[in-house]
Amino acid sequence: MISPLLHVVLYQPDIPQNTGNIGRTCVAVGARLWLIRPLGFVLDARHLKRAGMDYWPLLDYVVVDSLHDVREQLPGHDFWYVENPAPRRIWDAEFKPGSVLVFGSESRGLPPAVIEECRGQMIDLPMRPEVRSLNLASTVNTAVYEAIRQIGHVGL
Repeated sequence: MISPLLHVVLYQPDIPQNTGNIGRTCVAVGARLWLIRPLGFVLDARHLKRAGMDYWPLLDYVVVDSLHDVREQLPGHDFWYVENPAPRRIWDAEFKPGSVLVFGSESRGLPPAVIEECRGQMIDLPMRPEVRSLNLASTVNTAVYEAIRQIGHVGL
């Protein structure tokens, strides 16, 4: 099996359409999508098709119970946690093949314990103070393509 170019982790995602868009981005660049339970939707054929996720069979994805499970399965990989605000900007991260990008849920973000524990790997997208956050799918797409820009290619 070919190693994924990147790993995209969604911590307890709420909205199936966002996850569908993120999955499409993962297919486009050769990234593996990790979904941490509980999910705010059902992953069955009927629900996936209705959410615009009918290409889902092309997606390399894994569903796990915790962030610990992801870390355990990806030892030695660089983890980056995208949360607003963060001490560093996304372009200050040094992405390389195999990097892991972790995103919180649409409604809650990442848990405070993860934010505190991983402060050194926290990155954000800059935005004006009038905007609390961006749509999760937009944020993931921006972060993934910054990683692709640094790596210099998409996965094959």
